[in-house]
Amino acid sequence: MGAIAHAQQKPSKPPLMLANLYHPGIHLDDYWVSEKYDGMRAYWDGRTLTTRGGEHIHAPDWFIKNWPSVPLDGELWAGRGKFQEVISTARSHEPNATAWRNVRFMVFDLPAHGGVFDQRLVSLQNLLKSTNSPWLLAVPQQRIVSHSLLQKRLQEVEKKGGEGLMLHRGSSLYRAERNDDLLKMKSHTDAEAKVVAHLPGKGKHAGRLGALLVESPDGMRFRLGTGFSDAVRENPPQIGSWVTYRYRGYNQSGIPRFATYVRVRSDMPMATDAVKSR
Repeated sequence: MGAIAHAQQKPSKPPLMLANLYHPGIHLDDYWVSEKYDGMRAYWDGRTLTTRGGEHIHAPDWFIKNWPSVPLDGELWAGRGKFQEVISTARSHEPNATAWRNVRFMVFDLPAHGGVFDQRLVSLQNLLKSTNSPWLLAVPQQRIVSHSLLQKRLQEVEKKGGEGLMLHRGSSLYRAERNDDLLKMKSHTDAEAKVVAHLPGKGKHAGRLGALLVESPDGMRFRLGTGFSDAVRENPPQIGSWVTYRYRGYNQSGIPRFATYVRVRSDMPMATDAVKSR
């Protein structure tokens, strides 16, 4: 009975469209380009707001007042470089009105629309204009005709503290899977991995964290040993939590090269099958 109760309580993940990495050779004429916001991916099902893992987001009633009764896919965002502020705000079960007034739900798609993205984009813009909520904004989209101009746009965004770009194929239907209909473009490569163990430090790091043993979604285990502040070494990410790391390609064994810790992804659900710290 306990196992059944636990299964019933496990949040249901919303059916989200996921991005592949940008790669040369794509036809830019097919794509819309927007800034990649450094916030929390969220899903509005027409009644409630949830994380990509299906956990309820306790937004104030005034924040979601008069929102459309149709699904919206977007990002909770408070400005460039304010990822942790958004996460702290959205993860709290007791909404902080002051903090929430700095947040916007940047909407980039209508999952249940049924048309291609070109059509969904027009419908989205019209829908949000009629909704007239100050907390609900459509993500600005533009066409970029060449890869050199795309690189220039990326540099502009990153210079201003932005995370990167997103490319959305105009002729694509909304499909809850990862494919080239949606691409993310950044100067560096980020990925997520699950923390499975804390490895003890040596020398100047004796008595605190030396490295994290992490596991990628495809089961590859490797160490993250750099990128930690003193505060993180003293209070490392919990076992079972997810972290973002940065890397430069892969070595022959398939392990990410120069993998460096970036931050905890507290917007992703805790895993329950991690090994104990050692």
